[in-house]
Amino acid sequence: HDSQQLPVLFSISTLDLCSDKVLGLYFSDGKRRVDYVLTYHIQKSGSTRRQSSKFGDNSFIRRLRRSLSKRSSRAPLQPKEDPEVAAQEHQTDYHEDDKRFKRDEFEENLQKTGLELEKDEGSTIPGVGFLKIHAPWNVLCREAEFMKLKMPTKKVYEVKQGSSVVEKIRMFIHKVTAPLHPKVDTSRAQCQKPLSHPFSREKQHLISGSEWMDGWMDINNIYIFVACDIFIESCFCSQLLYEQWASYSVFYKYQPIGLIRKYFGEKIGLYFAWLGVYTQMLIPAAIIGVIVFLYGCATVDDNIPSMEICDPRNNITMCPLCDQACSYWKLVTACGTARASHLFDNAATVFFSVFMALWAVLFMEHWKRRQMRLNYVWDLTGFGEEEEDEKVKLTCTDRLPAYLTTVVMMGFMIIVTFVIVFGVILYRISIRAALHMSSHPVVRYNIRATVKTTAAIINLIIIIILDEIYGAIARWLTRLEVPKTDKSFEERLIFKTFILKFVNAFTPIVYLAFFRGRLVGRPGNYLYVVGSYRMEECAHAGCLMELCIQLCITMLGKQLIQNNLFEIGLPKLKKMLRRRKSEMVSIQEPVPHKTLKRYEKDQLLGPFVGLNPEYMEMIIQFGMVTLFVASFPLAPLFALLNNIIEIRLDAKKFVTELRRPIAAKAKDIGIWYNLLRGLSKVAVIVNAFVIAFTSDFIPRLVYQYMYSPDGTLHGFVNHTLSYFNVTDFDPAFVFFTARYKDYRDPPWSSTKYELSKEFWAILAARLAFVIVFQNVVMLMSDFVDWLIPDIPKDISLQIHKEKILMVELFMKEEQGKRFAARDNQDNCTVPLSANQRPPQPRSRPVSQANCS
Repeated sequence: HDSQQLPVLFSISTLDLCSDKVLGLYFSDGKRRVDYVLTYHIQKSGSTRRQSSKFGDNSFIRRLRRSLSKRSSRAPLQPKEDPEVAAQEHQTDYHEDDKRFKRDEFEENLQKTGLELEKDEGSTIPGVGFLKIHAPWNVLCREAEFMKLKMPTKKVYEVKQGSSVVEKIRMFIHKVTAPLHPKVDTSRAQCQKPLSHPFSREKQHLISGSEWMDGWMDINNIYIFVACDIFIESCFCSQLLYEQWASYSVFYKYQPIGLIRKYFGEKIGLYFAWLGVYTQMLIPAAIIGVIVFLYGCATVDDNIPSMEICDPRNNITMCPLCDQACSYWKLVTACGTARASHLFDNAATVFFSVFMALWAVLFMEHWKRRQMRLNYVWDLTGFGEEEEDEKVKLTCTDRLPAYLTTVVMMGFMIIVTFVIVFGVILYRISIRAALHMSSHPVVRYNIRATVKTTAAIINLIIIIILDEIYGAIARWLTRLEVPKTDKSFEERLIFKTFILKFVNAFTPIVYLAFFRGRLVGRPGNYLYVVGSYRMEECAHAGCLMELCIQLCITMLGKQLIQNNLFEIGLPKLKKMLRRRKSEMVSIQEPVPHKTLKRYEKDQLLGPFVGLNPEYMEMIIQFGMVTLFVASFPLAPLFALLNNIIEIRLDAKKFVTELRRPIAAKAKDIGIWYNLLRGLSKVAVIVNAFVIAFTSDFIPRLVYQYMYSPDGTLHGFVNHTLSYFNVTDFDPAFVFFTARYKDYRDPPWSSTKYELSKEFWAILAARLAFVIVFQNVVMLMSDFVDWLIPDIPKDISLQIHKEKILMVELFMKEEQGKRFAARDNQDNCTVPLSANQRPPQPRSRPVSQANCS
């Protein structure tokens, strides 16, 4: 990592350790600093084990043990050793010796690279040994030059702000929001920036003296050691992060992204920068969503279709919703559902869907510009351009079994998800029939609400459980494929996990949006599944209300239970168990907590498991905010409130609950950007189909402009209901007609119960709306994408200026070298006497002669 973050990069100590300046930070000589710590399991004190011949000649000890066992066998009451126990102990000792041998081999390899090691197996934590590592300066310089780490030079230039309208607006907003910025002191003014250049030992004199590397190294894929710990004196930085970032009292302030990057590295810094941009962009979406919801509340009393449903004078009798247990019912009983549906299904819904589609495009463009600005400030503009992933040529047969296993397992998991969703459908059908048979009036009155809510809660519980199972399966399948690079492993794992969790979370929602009520049939010819289970219908006001309930419970439940309670409760519980276990093991030899070294205290913290879970929950939330936002305009508001808490929760977890992760360079958020871009494009199509097929927006529009006698929605409810002669269903009934929601010909027509011409007209209008909506939104999105450049103009100018200044710097350096060599050669020149011959010219001139 570059020098700006190295002095504060390697500490994972908690806040109560800031006064500890010496204990655990140096080797036993008190001079060499500890740059890195590896922890490993060792045998507990007081236990016995056999030593392997690899670690010493124990033949004499073995013979002594054998002779003692022969003498002790003469004792009459000496119990015999259980052979199974002895075999198990021997196997355990073999594995321990094998691990120790591999550790010794790994340590030898570290020493060959020039690193200095020191063991600490007498720690106060039983069963844990520590390997302290010091990286000398020459090793750091060698690795920095090999990795081409960019270092700030002594040349500092002034960064001029852009004069465009956009930059002036940005600077004005920055001044207005100055009280919201964290109180973090910067060592250098924001209007100045040093030139950066890849580190070279030949050009060390160009590196700024105040920015120097201290304690950098990178050790990966250590499976023998169970944990690793890196630290340096950075208590002030951690204290500042806790006060200005991890505290809930500063929830209204911006994040100190620069300080986060210095303390945790670019990869984690980019995650929190992206999360901050996403949360910031949710503010206008939440405001518009609340306005749409309030518009629905204000116009609910003026909605003609709901007024017609609630009017008892219509006295419309509807067909039973289920067989046998259900009876004919009055349409007026659906008054509450119709009024509630208007809150989310109104004229403003279409406008909000278009707005959210453009919002997703603006969010992606805003993040690209923000990411480019961070790359410039963090000197990452050229990072990764010369690096290529390791490519190993393999034949198809080498990977075919693993790929087939992956495809089969993922297909099986998706089928399991579909089966579980179908089981919930059967639950809804059966519980509705059971509640209709109840004699209690309260139960019969709240049948719809009970069935909807309980089914949504069951779906939520299943989603949370399957998420954990699918995450483990995705990791197992990725390991089975044996990717050759870390980047390939991470991308494959993310893709598999995303597919499984996305299907798991959205399958119930997709069913309610596009399939429920479409595969029902008609009275007298219903569709049945699994014997006598009749497919469920939507309420008269449509399935949009049930879709809203399902989306609301799933979104809020995942955020409250999975994202917050699990992130708060589980780490604290694990930390408490680790501490209790350590106290129980060391109860015979109690040691005060103050005598623990820093790395011993940090060993009690939780391990860092990566950023994938953090990204995944936000990507799923982004899908719920954009994909079905037409049915739930309050989704951006709930996402905003959750993210405000999520930022501070993650900050507190990173600062105080987890061991400090190994910092990693990154110039972007990787595959997550492609997933976000894909979701934003799919959201346009999904919202178009939700408005066209799930809501009643298109049927209302068609009726108002094609079938209404006065151009209003009066008579719309009657237009959407078809007639059914009950004697066609059961001749025992007295002749009367019941109504059901569909567009079919009446029983007295020549083509009774066939789809009417109104059905085909509305279907054509729905398909036309999908095509027009998709093309209009895509055209507007492409226009916005073209209008806003990916790289800010001031950043592109500064990058070009840096290249010119760097060339000038090296030209001046070479010119200075030539002048110095000429002066040095003149000083070394001695006047020749008449008898002396001039020296012969050398094949290669000496630029720096030694006159001594």
